[in-house]
Amino acid sequence: MKVVAFNGSARKGGNTAILLERVLEQLRCEGIETELIQMAGKKVHGCTACLKCRETRDHRCSGLKDFGSECIEAADAADGIIIGSPVYFADVTAETKAFIDRLGYVGRANPEMLRRKVGAGVIAVRRAGAVHALDTINHLFFISEMIVPGSSYWNLGIGGPAGSVVDDAEGLGTMDTLGRNMAWLMKRVCGDA
Repeated sequence: MKVVAFNGSARKGGNTAILLERVLEQLRCEGIETELIQMAGKKVHGCTACLKCRETRDHRCSGLKDFGSECIEAADAADGIIIGSPVYFADVTAETKAFIDRLGYVGRANPEMLRRKVGAGVIAVRRAGAVHALDTINHLFFISEMIVPGSSYWNLGIGGPAGSVVDDAEGLGTMDTLGRNMAWLMKRVCGDA
């Protein structure tokens, strides 16, 4: 089993990365392979509505050849997907949204692609907008027939400057619980329980 986490932050080692690593650490402790993909500095263009993915139905974005296409391929190969983003003006980053739109569109063209994979959103927030940003990610999971584990609170950590999320003990605990719950769920969904 493998979980791929996508960090939609402009910072590779910032608060979002710290939160994602907490979740991944728990998954690794449960024997699940993990990978963290950083979108920082990469080109992830929005969907152009070319409809080529509906023609080819090959689980790929046929209209664009950028880092977003690589992310879609990684998500397709994974059993579990985590999408992490900081909050930008009460929502996910533009790169995260572009990835969500394209992954969702390719997934709708290939309904079995994401169906019953386990998915979780992770949000780093300074002040407000975290629940809306988490909803943005969860909307992709729900419309794609994915299974979403819960945690002890919303999947968010609070911190302003890079690295300050480590001071949010409750947020870090929420990530630990999310990782354990995701591992538990994946073992049952993937038949390894």
